[in-house]
Parts: sequence; C-alpha cells; structure tokens
Amino acid sequence: MDKISTSTTRNIAIVAHVDHGKTTLVDAMLKQSGIFRSNEQVADRVMDSNDLERERGITILSKITGVHYHGNKINIVDTPGHSDFGGEVERALKIVDGVMLLVDASEGPLPQTRYVLMKALEAGLPPIVVINKIDRPDARIQEVLNEVYDLFIDLDANEEQLDFPVIYANARAGVAKINLEDEATDLRPLFDTIVSHIPPPVGETSGVFQLLVANLDYSDYLGRLAIGRVFQGELNLGDEVGIVKLDGSLQKTRITKMFSFEGLKRVEEKRGVPGDMLAIAGVEGITIGETITHPDTPAPLPRIQIDEPTIAMNFTINTSPFAGREGHYVTSRNLRDRLDKELLTNVSIKVEQAGGPDTFKVMGRGELQLAILIEIMRREGFELMVGKPEILTKTIDGKIHEPMEMLTIDCPEQFVGTVMEKMGARKGKMAKMVNHGSGRVRLEFHIPSRGLIGLRSEMLTDTKGTAIMNSLFHGYAEWQGDILSRPTGSLVSDRAGKSTGYAIWNLQERGEIFISPATEVYEGMIIGENSRGTDLDVNIVKEKKLTNMRSSSADEAIRLIPPRLMNLEQAIEFVRDDEFVEVTPQSIRLRKKTLKANQR
Repeated sequence: MDKISTSTTRNIAIVAHVDHGKTTLVDAMLKQSGIFRSNEQVADRVMDSNDLERERGITILSKITGVHYHGNKINIVDTPGHSDFGGEVERALKIVDGVMLLVDASEGPLPQTRYVLMKALEAGLPPIVVINKIDRPDARIQEVLNEVYDLFIDLDANEEQLDFPVIYANARAGVAKINLEDEATDLRPLFDTIVSHIPPPVGETSGVFQLLVANLDYSDYLGRLAIGRVFQGELNLGDEVGIVKLDGSLQKTRITKMFSFEGLKRVEEKRGVPGDMLAIAGVEGITIGETITHPDTPAPLPRIQIDEPTIAMNFTINTSPFAGREGHYVTSRNLRDRLDKELLTNVSIKVEQAGGPDTFKVMGRGELQLAILIEIMRREGFELMVGKPEILTKTIDGKIHEPMEMLTIDCPEQFVGTVMEKMGARKGKMAKMVNHGSGRVRLEFHIPSRGLIGLRSEMLTDTKGTAIMNSLFHGYAEWQGDILSRPTGSLVSDRAGKSTGYAIWNLQERGEIFISPATEVYEGMIIGENSRGTDLDVNIVKEKKLTNMRSSSADEAIRLIPPRLMNLEQAIEFVRDDEFVEVTPQSIRLRKKTLKANQR
C-alpha cells in the first residue's frame, strides 16, 4: 500500500468574524507567493469576485485558491463570516485538514468567531490563531489572546487543540510574526507555521476513489463543475466514475476535464491524488454532498450536515399596476426556474409551494441571506414581491418552540439604558455585560429570532449610528409570548398619478414620507409611515389650485423634509403582515396586499 503522508499538500480554511480581515490576508498570501506577475494589476480583496461582495465588503460565497511555498502546495478556502451564510462554512470545513482562526486585535472574539470555531472543533481540525490588525491604535493584543483561550475552553477544546500556535499579523501590510518583538517584513512565519502545524492529507492512492462534492460552479463552455476534495484513490482524465446521489442511486459518467486551483486561475490537471482540491467537468445534474467514486465498487462518503433554516419569506410574482415595466422576468415560471437554480448551489435554503401556483415559501438562515438572494435576482432582471419574514417554529413534546439567537451589541456607555429598554420589549434576556473601560460596553442577550426583525434600523436610530450588532443561532426554546410589531401605521396612496410637492408638504405633519415629488404612484402603494397606529389613505397627487386671488401666505416657498429612501433590507424589516415589498431592477416600492381601499 503506498500511503501518502509525506504529501506536500496542505488544505486550510480561513475562518473569522465579518470584517476581521480574512480576504485581505488571502490577498497578501497570494501576492507574496509569486502567483501574480510583477507588472500584473490586481484589485484589492481579489477573492471577493462578485459585485455584491465588492459593494458590501463582505464575503458571501466560499472560494478556493492555491499557492506554492518552498515546494508545498497550500490550498486555501476563504469562507464567509456571517452565520446567515453558515452553509458555506460547514461545507468548507469538510474538505480541509486545519483552520486558521483570524481575530481582530481590538474587537476580540465575536459571535461569528464562536460559531466558526465551534464548527472547526467539532470536526476535530487543528487550529492556528492569527491576531490581525496589530497596528490598530486601540489594539489590546494580550487581552484578546486571553479571550481566545477562554473561548476555546468554553467550547470544550481538547488538549491538542488548546496547544495552538499564535501569529501576530497586519494583513493589509502583509507582515506576520511569531513574537510581538520580532522584526517582520513578510508572511513567511505564517507560511512556515501552516506547513509545520497543519497535517498533510492522509489517504491511499490504491484505495477506492472517493471525492466529496463541496461546491458547484458553472462554466458557459463546460457546463456544471463539481468542486471537491479527493479523500482516497486516484483519478485520471477520461476515467469512468460513478456519482452516488443523495437518494443512494448511482449515475455513471466520464470525466472530460479536470482543474486544480492556483491563485485566481484554474490549471488543467491529468491526475488527482488524495488531498487534491479539484474542479471536475462532465458531471451534469450533480449536487452538493454527493460522492464521486468508482463505478463498480462505489464507496460513498457521509453527507454534509447543514443547520436547519430558521426564517421564511414568501416570494410571489409582481401583480402591481407597474408590473413588467422594468424587469425581463416577470412570470411564475421564471421565478420557479430561478429558485430551482439557486437550490443547486445554495444548500442552506429550501423552497416550497405556498398557497398557490405563483407563491413560493423560501426558507433560509436569516433575513440577510434572503435579502442578498433578492438583490441578486433583481440585478438579473427579475420582478417579484416578497412578504414579511416569518419564523419557523418546531413542536417538541406538544409545545411550540421557536429559534433563539445569541445577540451581541457593542455600544457607547451612554446608550446602555436605551439598548436594554429596547431588548426588554422584544423579550431579550441579558446574559453578560462587559465594560473594557474604553468608553464602549459589550452586552450579550438571548432573544427570540423574531425579535431581531426590524431591530437593526431602530437600534441604529436610537444609538445615533454607533451600535454594532451581531447575532448567532442559539437553539430552540419554548414560545416566548407576543412581541409588539411596528407601533405605527402606513400612509397609503388612494389614487394613481404623480406625487406633487404641494401634497407632500401638506402631509408632512402626518408622518414620515418615503417618496420625492414627481414619483409615479398607484392606489394601494405605501408612500410614508403614519405617526399614529392606524393606516391612513391620503391623496399624494393633489395639486395647488391656481386662482388670481393673492394671499399673504401664497408665495411662501414650500419647504420639504427630505424623504426616507429605503434600501431592500430596511423595506423588508418595515413591512407588516398585510403588506408586500415590490422589487424590480430599478425600484423598491412598498404596497398593501389588497390595493383597493374599499376592500381592505
């Protein structure tokens, strides 16, 4: 048996909280490993390849890259930091032999740090801890390291896992060091630690071939690509293989192309051995979690377990009077095909028919994940309407249980009272309060998932934009009782037309207006938030009567308060049960489900 353990391959995933510098560190590793030519123009955060990731500065999809260092091939998987995209993290951890945990030198471990580390320790992966951003003026490096140790102990890490190497880094400058006093010029200490501390992959080339599919990609020339890791056996170009489907059936196919990852490019390969990360073409209809194996003696690997979805939203076709003006895809068939396509690559969402042929219930991890999906769809030219997010409950021992979240809020000292009052109304229970003495306080709460809907915008208003909120699924608990929803009503247009400055000026004292003058409206469209608890039908298209009578106040200029223009997430948080968000490639409108005032 030729067992490969002197392998020169290392497979590592980078995990961290949002904004702690994962993608920036991968940038620096790529640049220093000589992947790019000296004169090549390279963007910042080169791994965040789609437009939404660039705009928001967050990683949404996990991606694989590879670098060479002193004769070793290091495959790096960059993972997202939000738990809403936790499905991506769980898959990434299945195909690596170790993790690099990145922690911000000032913020320390946050809820997502806890989440990704918990997943890594459950999988028994050896960690390397990187304390990043050591150049920050408010860095508290030793305290953060102690907090990391506390977190490991809290998550029941074993002796070997607790014996992790620590590296101090400044990813933006591309330097790393083992001791804080060391002079550092590059990331060599980090590369050395990866090679020495992360075990090489173990597997027999003579065993039955096994490749676990952890990701999918699509190429216009080659069709669907299955991305995964070889655990055992070897694969040669042109081999016949069997795909063990999720239902246990076997489908035979031939491998037409095979690629490995180097930098941002895919390199064609002729042979794959244990530990290799490969993208394989010629595998139509394959999905995540399936095993590619020998056609005659199949040996499937265990399936990837994904956490259950906790939140659902109804997606339906656009039925407003303005339907079809801006989008290309407006029918329920378009919507169904697009959601089916999403299911192929996104394992953490589920889709069901809901109440009619045109409505689909889409279930996911959190409202951010669903909002990103809607945003991607509108950019592709879809028109659709979405309802208010609902929570998915479970019945345990005859009692209704609902998902709970662990919420961390970081805010200035003077807003602690405001935050606690807000959380009390939403059934939040305080678990911990830490004051680092820097003028900011960190509060931890356990709160029902539905208590988070609409919380972010309110919290930012109440704390003058200074609060930082992060939440993490915490398990299920018995139904916590009713939570008050939005205390205000809506201002609803009672006729179609174009809004006028005069009408808006007259309505300003009634509440907050969402549209500017000369906006086209239709009957049943929500144009503002009423300051009282009830809905109010208003005439937003009223024009000023022009007569030849002069009055002392007639020539005063109309002063309009700027409208509150909502983005997609704010609109989803704002709507009530009887309202929809209408999403098209150019506009986001709010409307009542029933447009006619006399039928509401």
